[in-house]
Amino acid sequence: MRVALELKDFSKYPFLKESQEFMGRDTEAIDQFLLSTAGKVAVRHAMDRIRAALRPRGTVLSEAELPADSLGVKMAVSGYVLARIIISCARDRGLAERLARYEAQRAYALLLDENPETRDFVAAGVGMEMAGSSLSVTRYVEVVAGLHEERWRLVNRDVHAGQVRVTPEEIDELLRERIRVILERQLPLKVPGKVCGMLQQQTDEVTAAFRASILEQFGAVEESCFPPCIQALVAALTGGTNMPHQGRFALTAFLHNIGMNPAEIIALFCRAPDFDLQKTQYQVEHISGRGGTEYTAPSCAAMRTFGICVGSDALCERVSHPLSYYRKKKKPEKKPEPT
Repeated sequence: MRVALELKDFSKYPFLKESQEFMGRDTEAIDQFLLSTAGKVAVRHAMDRIRAALRPRGTVLSEAELPADSLGVKMAVSGYVLARIIISCARDRGLAERLARYEAQRAYALLLDENPETRDFVAAGVGMEMAGSSLSVTRYVEVVAGLHEERWRLVNRDVHAGQVRVTPEEIDELLRERIRVILERQLPLKVPGKVCGMLQQQTDEVTAAFRASILEQFGAVEESCFPPCIQALVAALTGGTNMPHQGRFALTAFLHNIGMNPAEIIALFCRAPDFDLQKTQYQVEHISGRGGTEYTAPSCAAMRTFGICVGSDALCERVSHPLSYYRKKKKPEKKPEPT
């Protein structure tokens, strides 16, 4: 059943078609907008949004903090649009993933307090129509593709007449994942070079902040904390074993993601008996973003698909990504409080 969104809903769910239509079809060109007073305010909103996405767990606003007047809502939606443009100009997949995850978590937190009609409307807006407490098998499989907990596997679900039963709590989780996937697929946007040039200061600031967050998150590189798959790739590299393309990609992306610069990664590849400086430099710089797109290390599921998962230890069973393994392994155990 279709419901009419209230004004504040446009700022709550700016990714919906209705929110974009609220902005009007006669809006000025983006470069002209950036030069206006309203554009400068919207850029500040965009940067606040990106900074929130870069904080641990992504700080989200409560409904009481959201604008309710027309001008405030337009600035909020404009900020969402410009945040995506700035991230696209940065050409960093890690940043795009972080923003998409933040926007999905933000929407999820707000949807928890919505009435069922509005929640269903938002779900339909991102292509996740529900049939009561069920989701079609086709849509369910598509939505859970990025979720690796055992409970999401189709063999562990109650399936009847082509429908997968889900609990109300699971519906919220699936909707959050659906929003994340949709928003991530849309990035990066095709942004004119002139616009990226006008936003160069913001792009540089965001990129530097993201790099700082990575260093804060991972700290100094410690090979002893590498997951088994990455340790095996390093061992293969130094042992002269022929490493497949997927292995070289996974190792390079992982090392880049934890903060190693291209020179340090190339130095690691120098251990290989068949080391080729020119070829290695090109590959490392390409994966690290020199070619315009920065890559993230493959997930555990992808590593298994590539055939470069070498088995798991106890920690592997609790994570779904090599980067999560490394982060948890490096995290110091909390010491008991003195009595």
